[in-house]
Amino acid sequence: MKFEIVTFGAPVLRVKAAPVQSVTADHKRLVDDMMETMYGAEGVGLAAQQVGKTVALCVIDVPVELDVEQEGGPRSNPDIPMPLIMFNPRIVERGSSQERRDEGCLSFPGIHTGVQRALEVTVSFVDWKGVPQTLHCRGLLARAVQHELDHLDGVLLVDRMSAVKKISLAGQLKRLRLESERR
Repeated sequence: MKFEIVTFGAPVLRVKAAPVQSVTADHKRLVDDMMETMYGAEGVGLAAQQVGKTVALCVIDVPVELDVEQEGGPRSNPDIPMPLIMFNPRIVERGSSQERRDEGCLSFPGIHTGVQRALEVTVSFVDWKGVPQTLHCRGLLARAVQHELDHLDGVLLVDRMSAVKKISLAGQLKRLRLESERR
């Protein structure tokens, strides 16, 4: 079952995710549906709130060709198999180096903005088998992890925008909010 992606203005996007006590068959079905939804929207990550659920779950799949710092360079995360399914994820360490890069979000279709993020993070989570994991992520994967964990905390792309960017996108943001309210 493919979900409709919830867009800016929907109250569920501001709800802090509830921890998952144990991974059940229902959670695994939710993962499958979220993956299908993410792939259908051509995204690299999706948090449960973006499909109207309030559980601490996100899925990420960074394509091999995007897992590089520069074209033709070595992979940033060669030892991390994709897709990454994370229940109850939390960042346990952030690298000191940061970078501002353009980001988009499936809940903000057509909108991109520069966001300052750590270049490396260490994330702890429970995988789809219920096994605790800890991974050190770099590059686009680190950015995707931080973006999806923002969603699980009710933090949105608009919250990371500069005041000038918010003003320049005011019309688009208002349209998204109104469309969301009509649903």
